[in-house]
Amino acid sequence: MFLKRIELQREKVLSFQEYPFSIPAIKHFQRLELKSRVTFFVGENGSGKSTLLEAIADKCEFNTAGGGRNNYYEVDASESALGDYIRLSWLPKVSNGFFLRAESFYHFASHVDEVDARHAYGGRSLHHQSHGEAFLSLFANRFNRKGIYLLDEPEAALSPRRQLSFLAILHDLVSSGDSQFIIATHSPILLGYPHATILSFDHGTIEETTYEQTEHYQLTRYFLENRERMLRELLGE
Repeated sequence: MFLKRIELQREKVLSFQEYPFSIPAIKHFQRLELKSRVTFFVGENGSGKSTLLEAIADKCEFNTAGGGRNNYYEVDASESALGDYIRLSWLPKVSNGFFLRAESFYHFASHVDEVDARHAYGGRSLHHQSHGEAFLSLFANRFNRKGIYLLDEPEAALSPRRQLSFLAILHDLVSSGDSQFIIATHSPILLGYPHATILSFDHGTIEETTYEQTEHYQLTRYFLENRERMLRELLGE
Protein backbone atom coordinates (compact mmCIF):
# COMPACT_ATOMS: atom_id res chain seq x y z
CA MET A 1 0.00 0.00 0.00
CA PHE A 2 1.06 3.57 -0.67
CA LEU A 3 -1.72 5.87 0.52
CA LYS A 4 -2.18 5.28 4.24
CA ARG A 5 -4.37 8.10 5.52
CA ILE A 6 -6.81 10.76 4.30
CA GLU A 7 -7.56 13.71 6.59
CA LEU A 8 -9.91 16.66 6.29
CA GLN A 9 -8.16 19.87 7.39
CA ARG A 10 -11.21 21.10 9.23
CA GLU A 11 -9.46 24.23 10.49
CA LYS A 12 -9.32 25.51 6.89
CA VAL A 13 -13.06 25.14 6.29
CA LEU A 14 -14.87 28.47 6.59
CA SER A 15 -18.38 27.04 6.65
CA PHE A 16 -19.82 23.57 6.88
CA GLN A 17 -23.06 24.95 5.44
CA GLU A 18 -21.52 25.33 1.98
CA TYR A 19 -21.03 22.57 -0.61
CA PRO A 20 -19.22 20.18 -0.47
CA PHE A 21 -18.81 20.49 3.30
CA SER A 22 -22.58 20.45 3.77
CA ILE A 23 -22.72 16.84 2.56
CA PRO A 24 -23.33 14.93 5.82
CA ALA A 25 -20.54 12.37 5.33
CA ILE A 26 -18.06 15.17 4.53
CA LYS A 27 -19.34 17.42 7.33
CA HIS A 28 -18.56 14.74 9.91
CA PHE A 29 -15.40 13.47 8.23
CA GLN A 30 -12.10 13.74 10.07
CA ARG A 31 -9.76 11.01 8.87
CA LEU A 32 -9.64 7.63 7.18
CA GLU A 33 -6.99 5.00 7.75
CA LEU A 34 -6.66 2.82 4.64
CA LYS A 35 -5.96 -0.80 5.52
CA SER A 36 -6.31 -2.73 2.26
CA ARG A 37 -4.90 -2.60 -1.24
CA VAL A 38 -8.49 -2.35 -2.46
CA THR A 39 -10.92 0.08 -0.82
CA PHE A 40 -14.51 0.53 -1.97
CA PHE A 41 -16.59 3.66 -1.41
CA VAL A 42 -20.32 2.87 -1.43
CA GLY A 43 -23.41 4.99 -0.90
CA GLU A 44 -26.31 6.64 -2.64
CA ASN A 45 -25.69 9.28 -5.29
CA GLY A 46 -24.98 12.55 -3.49
CA SER A 47 -23.57 10.82 -0.41
CA GLY A 48 -20.08 12.25 -1.00
CA LYS A 49 -18.17 9.19 -2.20
CA SER A 50 -17.34 10.60 -5.65
CA THR A 51 -16.61 14.02 -4.13
CA LEU A 52 -13.96 12.55 -1.84
CA LEU A 53 -12.54 10.33 -4.60
CA GLU A 54 -12.19 13.36 -6.88
CA ALA A 55 -10.45 15.28 -4.08
CA ILE A 56 -7.93 12.45 -3.68
CA ALA A 57 -7.31 12.55 -7.45
CA ASP A 58 -6.81 16.32 -7.27
CA LYS A 59 -4.31 15.93 -4.43
CA CYS A 60 -2.47 13.27 -6.46
CA GLU A 61 -2.27 15.86 -9.27
CA PHE A 62 -4.23 13.63 -11.63
CA ASN A 63 -6.50 15.23 -14.18
CA THR A 64 -9.81 15.44 -12.30
CA ALA A 65 -11.70 15.02 -15.56
CA GLY A 66 -10.00 11.63 -15.86
CA GLY A 67 -6.42 10.57 -16.51
CA GLY A 68 -3.03 10.70 -14.85
CA ARG A 69 -0.48 13.44 -14.18
CA ASN A 70 0.50 13.77 -17.83
CA ASN A 71 -2.97 13.94 -19.35
CA TYR A 72 -3.71 17.61 -20.03
CA TYR A 73 -7.09 18.51 -21.46
CA GLU A 74 -9.96 20.70 -20.33
CA VAL A 75 -13.49 19.66 -19.39
CA ASP A 76 -15.98 22.04 -17.80
CA ALA A 77 -16.52 21.71 -14.05
CA SER A 78 -13.61 19.32 -13.56
CA GLU A 79 -12.10 21.24 -10.64
CA SER A 80 -12.31 19.57 -7.25
CA ALA A 81 -14.10 21.60 -4.58
CA LEU A 82 -12.57 19.53 -1.78
CA GLY A 83 -9.00 18.90 -2.92
CA ASP A 84 -7.47 21.91 -1.18
CA TYR A 85 -8.89 20.81 2.16
CA ILE A 86 -7.58 17.27 2.50
CA ARG A 87 -4.18 15.91 3.47
CA LEU A 88 -2.82 12.60 2.20
CA SER A 89 -0.24 10.54 4.09
CA TRP A 90 1.93 8.17 2.04
CA LEU A 91 4.46 5.41 2.72
CA PRO A 92 6.04 5.44 0.21
CA LYS A 93 4.84 8.31 -1.94
CA VAL A 94 3.98 7.38 -5.52
CA SER A 95 3.27 9.72 -8.41
CA ASN A 96 2.06 7.20 -10.96
CA GLY A 97 -1.59 6.29 -11.24
CA PHE A 98 -4.88 7.13 -12.89
CA PHE A 99 -8.29 8.61 -12.14
CA LEU A 100 -11.16 7.05 -14.08
CA ARG A 101 -14.41 8.98 -14.34
CA ALA A 102 -16.97 6.99 -16.28
CA GLU A 103 -18.99 10.12 -17.05
CA SER A 104 -16.11 11.88 -18.83
CA PHE A 105 -14.37 8.87 -20.37
CA TYR A 106 -15.35 10.06 -23.87
CA HIS A 107 -13.23 13.18 -23.39
CA PHE A 108 -10.26 11.13 -22.19
CA ALA A 109 -10.57 8.84 -25.24
CA SER A 110 -10.56 11.92 -27.49
CA HIS A 111 -7.46 13.21 -25.71
CA VAL A 112 -5.67 9.88 -26.36
CA ASP A 113 -6.42 10.23 -30.07
CA GLU A 114 -5.29 13.87 -30.13
CA VAL A 115 -1.87 13.08 -28.65
CA ASP A 116 -1.55 9.94 -30.78
CA ALA A 117 -1.12 7.64 -27.78
CA ARG A 118 -3.13 4.68 -29.09
CA HIS A 119 -0.07 2.43 -28.74
CA ALA A 120 -0.50 2.60 -24.96
CA TYR A 121 -4.01 1.15 -25.19
CA GLY A 122 -3.53 -1.90 -27.38
CA GLY A 123 -2.90 0.03 -30.59
CA ARG A 124 -6.56 0.89 -31.26
CA SER A 125 -8.45 4.11 -30.69
CA LEU A 126 -10.63 3.84 -27.61
CA HIS A 127 -13.39 5.39 -29.72
CA HIS A 128 -13.20 2.44 -32.12
CA GLN A 129 -14.03 -0.04 -29.38
CA SER A 130 -17.28 -0.61 -27.54
CA HIS A 131 -17.54 1.21 -24.23
CA GLY A 132 -16.88 -2.00 -22.30
CA GLU A 133 -13.96 -2.98 -24.54
CA ALA A 134 -12.43 0.48 -24.14
CA PHE A 135 -12.65 0.27 -20.35
CA LEU A 136 -11.02 -3.16 -20.26
CA SER A 137 -8.35 -1.96 -22.71
CA LEU A 138 -7.60 0.90 -20.34
CA PHE A 139 -7.39 -1.44 -17.34
CA ALA A 140 -5.22 -4.01 -19.13
CA ASN A 141 -2.81 -1.58 -20.80
CA ARG A 142 -2.58 1.49 -18.58
CA PHE A 143 -2.89 -0.07 -15.13
CA ASN A 144 0.35 -2.02 -15.42
CA ARG A 145 2.79 0.04 -13.40
CA LYS A 146 3.37 0.66 -9.72
CA GLY A 147 0.78 3.24 -8.69
CA ILE A 148 -2.52 4.22 -7.18
CA TYR A 149 -5.70 3.89 -9.22
CA LEU A 150 -8.89 5.78 -8.44
CA LEU A 151 -12.02 4.56 -10.21
CA ASP A 152 -15.41 6.26 -10.13
CA GLU A 153 -18.17 3.77 -11.00
CA PRO A 154 -16.17 1.64 -13.46
CA GLU A 155 -19.15 -0.71 -13.80
CA ALA A 156 -21.01 1.96 -15.81
CA ALA A 157 -19.72 0.48 -19.09
CA LEU A 158 -19.22 -3.11 -18.01
CA SER A 159 -21.67 -5.97 -18.41
CA PRO A 160 -21.76 -8.48 -15.53
CA ARG A 161 -19.40 -10.76 -17.48
CA ARG A 162 -16.96 -7.90 -18.08
CA GLN A 163 -17.16 -6.91 -14.43
CA LEU A 164 -15.86 -10.40 -13.67
CA SER A 165 -13.08 -9.86 -16.23
CA PHE A 166 -12.22 -6.62 -14.47
CA LEU A 167 -12.02 -8.45 -11.14
CA ALA A 168 -9.46 -10.83 -12.66
CA ILE A 169 -7.38 -7.87 -13.90
CA LEU A 170 -7.72 -6.19 -10.52
CA HIS A 171 -6.55 -9.33 -8.73
CA ASP A 172 -3.49 -9.71 -10.96
CA LEU A 173 -2.45 -6.13 -10.26
CA VAL A 174 -3.09 -6.33 -6.52
CA SER A 175 -1.28 -9.67 -6.22
CA SER A 176 1.84 -8.15 -7.77
CA GLY A 177 2.09 -5.86 -4.75
CA ASP A 178 2.57 -2.75 -6.87
CA SER A 179 -0.96 -1.36 -7.07
CA GLN A 180 -3.50 0.23 -4.75
CA PHE A 181 -7.13 0.87 -5.73
CA ILE A 182 -9.87 3.09 -4.36
CA ILE A 183 -13.14 2.43 -6.17
CA ALA A 184 -16.51 4.17 -5.85
CA THR A 185 -19.13 1.70 -7.00
CA HIS A 186 -22.75 0.53 -6.89
CA SER A 187 -21.90 -2.93 -8.23
CA PRO A 188 -22.52 -5.91 -5.92
CA ILE A 189 -20.23 -7.92 -8.23
CA LEU A 190 -17.24 -5.62 -7.76
CA LEU A 191 -17.93 -5.26 -4.05
CA GLY A 192 -17.48 -9.02 -3.73
CA TYR A 193 -13.72 -8.77 -4.29
CA PRO A 194 -12.09 -10.64 -1.35
CA HIS A 195 -10.19 -8.91 1.45
CA ALA A 196 -11.24 -5.42 0.33
CA THR A 197 -12.30 -2.69 2.75
CA ILE A 198 -15.82 -1.35 2.14
CA LEU A 199 -16.59 2.14 3.41
CA SER A 200 -20.21 3.27 3.44
CA PHE A 201 -21.04 6.98 3.00
CA ASP A 202 -24.70 6.54 3.92
CA HIS A 203 -26.22 7.61 7.24
CA GLY A 204 -24.17 10.83 7.44
CA THR A 205 -20.80 9.26 8.29
CA ILE A 206 -18.09 7.19 6.64
CA GLU A 207 -18.15 3.79 8.29
CA GLU A 208 -16.54 0.45 7.47
CA THR A 209 -19.05 -2.25 6.65
CA THR A 210 -19.12 -5.82 5.36
CA TYR A 211 -20.19 -7.06 1.95
CA GLU A 212 -23.32 -8.71 3.32
CA GLN A 213 -24.31 -5.54 5.18
CA THR A 214 -24.28 -3.33 2.10
CA GLU A 215 -27.63 -2.33 0.67
CA HIS A 216 -26.26 -3.26 -2.76
CA TYR A 217 -25.91 -6.91 -1.70
CA GLN A 218 -29.09 -7.07 0.34
CA LEU A 219 -31.33 -5.45 -2.26
CA THR A 220 -29.89 -7.48 -5.15
CA ARG A 221 -30.23 -10.73 -3.22
CA TYR A 222 -33.77 -9.94 -2.16
CA PHE A 223 -34.76 -9.09 -5.73
CA LEU A 224 -33.24 -12.28 -7.16
CA GLU A 225 -34.89 -14.44 -4.52
CA ASN A 226 -38.25 -12.62 -4.51
CA ARG A 227 -38.52 -11.13 -7.98
CA GLU A 228 -42.25 -11.63 -8.55
CA ARG A 229 -43.26 -10.43 -5.10
CA MET A 230 -41.02 -7.35 -5.29
CA LEU A 231 -42.29 -6.40 -8.75
CA ARG A 232 -45.89 -6.73 -7.58
CA GLU A 233 -45.14 -4.39 -4.69
CA LEU A 234 -43.30 -1.89 -6.89
CA LEU A 235 -45.77 -1.90 -9.77
CA GLY A 236 -48.93 -2.22 -7.69
CA GLU A 237 -50.08 -5.37 -9.44
